[in-house]
Amino acid sequence: MLEGIIRESIEKKATKALRKDGFLIANIYGKGVDNVNAAFKSNEFIRAMKNKTSLSFPVKVGGNEYKVVIQDYQKHPVKSTLVHVDLRVVLDDVISKYLIPVKTEGTPVGLKDRGILITSKKRLLVKCTGKNLPDSFTIDVSNLDVGDSILVRDIEVPKNVTILDADRVAVTGVVKAK
Repeated sequence: MLEGIIRESIEKKATKALRKDGFLIANIYGKGVDNVNAAFKSNEFIRAMKNKTSLSFPVKVGGNEYKVVIQDYQKHPVKSTLVHVDLRVVLDDVISKYLIPVKTEGTPVGLKDRGILITSKKRLLVKCTGKNLPDSFTIDVSNLDVGDSILVRDIEVPKNVTILDADRVAVTGVVKAK
């Protein structure tokens, strides 16, 4: 389990000192949960993200355990290292909005006809309870030819999960190379 510390001060000077010591600044929040200003060791956080098996993962901060998902993150503009992360608490019986990643599998038929696979929506906004939270949406693109696309309405959605993106929006498709 990923363990972090509670930040006593959220001032710029204290934040810079934590980053210099190798910490990643984080905010933990959710419906009905008090906001927590936390910090994690950067290397431990990155290692935990690479080894996680589901969308939600446990963290321990200040003696409290939270089941969280990554809502947003910021990278350093030059070094491309993580600088800040927002973690949203997943509550099993509370309906919330989450961003779920889209994964493609297979090789489109249209690639042989000088087509390029383009994924325009990398994450879809859904509304569900924490216990119904899907880890990702997997889309089979092997039947796509040049000019074909998969729309939001074509995606299989688990029971008790609602996609909030418009159903006419293209998620992925094959376009002709110029």
